Amino acid sequence: MKVVLFCGGFGLRMREFSDQIPKPMVPIGTRPVLWHLMRYYAHYGHTEFILCLGHQGEVIKEYFVNYREWISNDFVISNRGEVELLRSDIDDWKITFVDTGVRANIGERLVAVKDHLADDAMFLATYADGLTDCPLPEIIDHAKRTDKIATFVAVKPRQTFHIVQMNEDSTVTGIHESRTADLWINGGFFVLKREIFDHIEAGEELVYEPFERLIKEDQLTAYRHEGFWAGMDTFKDRQELDELYAQGRAQWAVWERPSPELPKL
Repeated sequence: MKVVLFCGGFGLRMREFSDQIPKPMVPIGTRPVLWHLMRYYAHYGHTEFILCLGHQGEVIKEYFVNYREWISNDFVISNRGEVELLRSDIDDWKITFVDTGVRANIGERLVAVKDHLADDAMFLATYADGLTDCPLPEIIDHAKRTDKIATFVAVKPRQTFHIVQMNEDSTVTGIHESRTADLWINGGFFVLKREIFDHIEAGEELVYEPFERLIKEDQLTAYRHEGFWAGMDTFKDRQELDELYAQGRAQWAVWERPSPELPKL
């Protein structure tokens, strides 16, 4: 399946980086968060990407046009300076770069790349600043089994906060920690049928009016994931992800996990 990545946001809460590079290019270890996300999809065999560019999209273009394969791969260098890669990251990736507007919202960006999806009946989509270890084949199976127009991954919020219950005169009747409540949020990983375009009108944000229409038509479903998920909205989020990567605890790096042992004959 093709993968649509929304890369056009400003990242206003990442000012430490966003004045110089777009949020998808903020580094986690030696590679930008966008690379980690694409590597996740490629691990499951989805290597055809459509990047919806906006703010500082030229930085993303330049990164891939001048991609330095040796940074994250082993290689041999000869005395003549020739580099022989022992493995490759993106040799089988196909990336389409589309300028979808600096001020466009997610719904507008999705509509702008509609033609690049050709006649595909189903495709994947996500924001370019979140990471997860969610089993992608299971999400796709869930989407096919339920046969809804749109599927998204629902996750538990990572932040701990207090949920307040009040009666009509504002007397507090209860306070509960969020982790004890059955709260789920949109994790931003989508499986969408082509019919989604019939539910998006001009200027609409994807998860507002279009999803409200899908709810009324019983055409929206969620896949519950209780494993790792993290959105990189702030500098602190980025620091936490970078620390996990440096410590060898990057749970989203499913491509680094050992392959299951084959049964002995």
